[in-house]
Amino acid sequence: MTEMERTTALIEPAIEAMGFEVVRVSMIGKARPTLQIMIEPHEDRALTVDDCASVSRAVSVLLDEADPIPGEYLLEVSSPGIDRPLTRLKDFERFAGFEARVELGVPLPNGRKRLQGRLGGVERDSVHMAVDGEDVTVPFHDIRRAKLVLTDELLAAAEKGQG
Repeated sequence: MTEMERTTALIEPAIEAMGFEVVRVSMIGKARPTLQIMIEPHEDRALTVDDCASVSRAVSVLLDEADPIPGEYLLEVSSPGIDRPLTRLKDFERFAGFEARVELGVPLPNGRKRLQGRLGGVERDSVHMAVDGEDVTVPFHDIRRAKLVLTDELLAAAEKGQG
């Protein structure tokens, strides 16, 4: 289990109990490393600064007690934002119809490792996309990194509270 997996396993139950879902846990930066925790509420509402502060306080206690990460780092609890990372299979289903950038750990048969196109949903453990007029199916476990592309369509959906 990696350091981030151990850290996620430590903090996720507390965050869930507070009514939030963990979107991503990652360490960013080298000179001043930051433990970045992206969360969203279980219910369909906007995440507030107070939500982030409450989760930050609760997580700080757990991290101080268990000390799963060596050395000093900053803690940041935030929203995933509009052009959010897609980290879970259900994210690809939820945002079907929107444009995304996907980076693969394993190239497709044509050699491509980077894709940009419209998400077409999920079937079992695979993600469907329309890329350059072609339907592409990618096993979820081959996706190294993915995020929504900020488009007018995505902004309009966010204003309406969709997605």
